[in-house]
Amino acid sequence: MAFINYLIHLGILIGIYTILVVSLNFAVGFTGLLNLGHVGFFGIGAYVSALLAVSGVPLWLAILGGVIAAGIAGVILAIPTARLKGDYLALATLGFTFIMGSVARNWTDVTRGALGIPGIPRLAADNVVVLAIVGVLAVISCFIFRRVGQSRFGRACQALRDDELAAKMLGKNTFAHKIGAMGLSAAFAGLGGALFAHYITFIDPSIFGFGDLILLFSALIVGGLASVRGSWVGTVVLLLLPEPLRFIGFPSSVLGPAREMIFALLLLLILLYRPKGLFGEVDLS
Repeated sequence: MAFINYLIHLGILIGIYTILVVSLNFAVGFTGLLNLGHVGFFGIGAYVSALLAVSGVPLWLAILGGVIAAGIAGVILAIPTARLKGDYLALATLGFTFIMGSVARNWTDVTRGALGIPGIPRLAADNVVVLAIVGVLAVISCFIFRRVGQSRFGRACQALRDDELAAKMLGKNTFAHKIGAMGLSAAFAGLGGALFAHYITFIDPSIFGFGDLILLFSALIVGGLASVRGSWVGTVVLLLLPEPLRFIGFPSSVLGPAREMIFALLLLLILLYRPKGLFGEVDLS
């Protein structure tokens, strides 16, 4: 029974991180925005949803509030950074994540600082129900981003990614497309954060940590840019690949570095032999 619960837990995490990776892929892979602020949107969704829920707002309204707050934050961040490219955009969005982490640590009247927010209402009492909810939302998210990627808006975003100047010459409003892509990506990151908060039932400022950002981009690279299928496949691979180490009996001091070595080796092999990732449409080299 314990092993079944463990598998259910892994399934829930895969569903949540699939939502995060596929939404990140829309900004990075489909639109070409090197957004390192995705974890910031994830944390905003988690905190807003948790704060609303513990104050008595119904669960799904609280989750919707987290989604909307993250989406608005994405639009606000996109407006001043839309004219930045490459490394400059990456640094600006990474700074946003650090700022959000600092706010969570220091705005103690609201966030309780390092003490975190305990007692967050769960999605459901039974983890099987939680798995079903998260799984359905992950599938819906993948479907939405697949359809958006095939829409006129998605094709315009891909044209912007490939050659922004040419897209402008064709009459595309690249500024508006960047804002729309960032806002949509951020909203779904907020959904992932809200689901995470209501599954774990506790959050603190560590949710804005750099480790999750590395995991998301690793899954993105393994699965491939501009590929919805690659997003969920990369998530499954990255989350499941190190798990057998738990059953070998390594001490925790060895387990952590071993996981990092596996990630690094996998990324190296992907970059050497599959520059587009497993299912990517854009070359990573």
